[in-house]
Amino acid sequence: MPGTNLTRDEAATRAALVDVTSYVIDLDLTRATEEGVETFGSTTTLTFTCREPGQATFADLVDATIHEITLNGESLDPATSYVDSRITLPDLQAENVLVVAAECAYSNSGEGLHHFVDPADGKVYLYSQFEVPDARRVYTTFEQPDLKAPFTFNVTAPAHWKVVSNAPTPVPTPAGDGVALWSFPPTQPMSTYITAVVAGDYYEVQDVYEGKFGSIPLGHYCRQSLKEFLHRDREEIVTLTKQGFEFFEDAFEYPYPFGKYDQLYVPEYNMGAMENAGCVTLRDEYLPRSRQPRSFYEFRASVILHEMAHMWFGDLVTMRWWDDLWLNESFAEWACYHAEAMATTYTDAWTGFTNARKQTGYRADSLPSTHPIAADNHDLHAVEVNFDMITYAKGAAVLKQLVAWVGLEPFLAGLRQYFQDHEFGNTEFSDLLTALEKASGRELSSWAREWLQTAGTNTLSPEFELDADGAYTSFAVRQTAPVDHPTLRRHRIGIGFYNSVDQDAEAGRLVRTDYVEVDVDDETTTIPELVGKAQPELLLLNDQDLAFAKIRLDARSLATAIDRLSDLDDSLTRALIWGAAWDMTRDAELAASDFAALVLGNIDAETDSWGVSRIPVYGAQAVNLYSAPAKRAELAARWEHGLRELLERAEPGTDHQLTFARSYAAAARSEEAIADLQAVLDGSLVFDGLAVDQDLRWALITHLARVGRVDDTRVDAELENDNTISGQEKAAAARAAMPTPAAKERAWKQAMLDPSVPNETARSVVYAFMQPGQEAVLEPYVDAYLAEAGNAWDRLGSQKASVALEHIFPRVLATQDTLDKVDAWLAENADTVNPGAVRYVREGRADVARALAAQKKDAE
Repeated sequence: MPGTNLTRDEAATRAALVDVTSYVIDLDLTRATEEGVETFGSTTTLTFTCREPGQATFADLVDATIHEITLNGESLDPATSYVDSRITLPDLQAENVLVVAAECAYSNSGEGLHHFVDPADGKVYLYSQFEVPDARRVYTTFEQPDLKAPFTFNVTAPAHWKVVSNAPTPVPTPAGDGVALWSFPPTQPMSTYITAVVAGDYYEVQDVYEGKFGSIPLGHYCRQSLKEFLHRDREEIVTLTKQGFEFFEDAFEYPYPFGKYDQLYVPEYNMGAMENAGCVTLRDEYLPRSRQPRSFYEFRASVILHEMAHMWFGDLVTMRWWDDLWLNESFAEWACYHAEAMATTYTDAWTGFTNARKQTGYRADSLPSTHPIAADNHDLHAVEVNFDMITYAKGAAVLKQLVAWVGLEPFLAGLRQYFQDHEFGNTEFSDLLTALEKASGRELSSWAREWLQTAGTNTLSPEFELDADGAYTSFAVRQTAPVDHPTLRRHRIGIGFYNSVDQDAEAGRLVRTDYVEVDVDDETTTIPELVGKAQPELLLLNDQDLAFAKIRLDARSLATAIDRLSDLDDSLTRALIWGAAWDMTRDAELAASDFAALVLGNIDAETDSWGVSRIPVYGAQAVNLYSAPAKRAELAARWEHGLRELLERAEPGTDHQLTFARSYAAAARSEEAIADLQAVLDGSLVFDGLAVDQDLRWALITHLARVGRVDDTRVDAELENDNTISGQEKAAAARAAMPTPAAKERAWKQAMLDPSVPNETARSVVYAFMQPGQEAVLEPYVDAYLAEAGNAWDRLGSQKASVALEHIFPRVLATQDTLDKVDAWLAENADTVNPGAVRYVREGRADVARALAAQKKDAE
């Protein structure tokens, strides 16, 4: 609908005309417990001023049935005033009051007000998700971030429920017939997208943080069926929350601005979490019921701290328009890892960032959909497709480089002034840049042009000559850029020398013996201070990971890394080398077979939690997608056997053991491996320390389903023992993994054709659908995907469509025939179908082309 796609120019015109005085929102949720309920009551009283009386504007409301509209006491006819999700507001006065009474629709997509019934006990849970433009699915709005206002929510709901919003929760007033009214006090001025309402049978616990600026009540909420897991993890979550507040209040020298701080773990959530002011919502998978590796908890810590950082950067001071969305997310992403490393037990957080999160940024920047970090978000559709790992991972890495460029203390000083100058207001990036330039004394506009307004990743390579004794007679760093994005940039990088140390305590170790830090700013940058130094066994560019750049290893260093990666003491150094090797594999410079061997030979000695859990995933991708088809079966057998050996050798009860068990299950193809999976599942094969809990049982069942050894009857039997939403989602994934035409057809309908399937169930199906080794049964879905891609956005909505189109693309069928079919589709449809759909088809096409190049390298 064109009316839902607000443009930047329309928003600027509206903001120039009106200011919002207040919102009062009355929600009637009393029928939410009725079976089959689809709507709730929503009445909005929007008070605003107009700078040019007599002019007209519009308000936003999506998928509603409007009962009544009054503007300044005059009735407007909904039939003519409410068209295409917009309410026309004519003949404005200097001061205006708009009242809209409507029925709005609950969602099952995680957008707007999501309605969920827990299969474990039948209890009902609601939560809102408004970013980017979905507050208008719940109440009438001026849906743009720069029209801030105080909000007053009045919620009528079943009296036994918990109801939480941005303001402190009031004592409810009985309203008869088992219902009550929660009349929340007005909030601080805020944007519509960070308002929130969460209501239902939630379980609640309360704590308090006592800090330098006073007390902050801390609420924690989850479904009743998860309360044992909240109690189990409560101490760690509360500790992290208190550590975060202490760190950020000290770093920003500005008190937390929203009074109380609730964290609510909600079901079927699309995102990791959302920074609603004082009312943070998080995926309830972050309260796991089964054992997880340390990387899981490290990531949960980063999410908690990410959303907390937003309370200042994003909620207190908010972007004027979505062009600066990157700044919100990039800053919160940098801040959460900085806080983790400085204030929590996850002191090696930046190593995990390098091993996992940063890799997603490198990948996104290599796709045809890459864009500048500061994207040109000219309308809401552009915002939706640019909400990606350029915004998060690359943006955070570039801010990390900016901190290295200007210094941490000047950077923080600039932030402190920025918060003081713009509290409860809206800004553009230039406002932050001004504050940072003033605090640091450095000119940053040219840096911003290089890094924020251009796309693409530079590659840094060493170039040198040696004398007869192996010392450098010349040394330079060569910088290159992709053809389509030829910008060369300024990089602050470390250069590390690593050599063997033969001492009793460190026999056979590789340690850093020399280090220099330099600025690279052209195609070739000479480094005269390295001339005369002996060539090390391993030379590492971008040591300490200051820059966002791909790095290359010289021949000697690559050989040392492959042979002796696990001899390196420093986890961040290993992460950089893992990343370089993986990037070279993706760029068809290192054979997939060699990367798989590197993983099998070194992963058991890895100490970083993200390295342990993520690098085997890269190895599996190398085996299943980047290996030469003629050699794949042999390599897959070596990979499977190697993982079995790693599992046998792993210390009982460790993350290594759990990761290797999961990886082995995913790799199982041979009769021996399949028999192992069946034996672990039925208890006849036991690995000391490996708990076969419910989530691991589902993993085993899913991979047995993948190889045709589990049918619907077996899935039904497991589901009887796990009648939870998690169980239902995992059962759907197991069925989608089955290698039969009937199973694939059923899963295809769930993922691509049926919009009534709840968002997280559909996601589980999508992730399980395309399985390596099932090429014959999947081959028809190349044509099926292309036939449905253009319709997905309208049928499924943007959230479900984006998940489906990205992850059900037939990458496992990486052949020239697939590439040709996709190219033909793009030639015919690229200019006529939804731009979001075109984006995901182009990304999939790029992945197939990359895989074909890697397969050719592996064949050599």
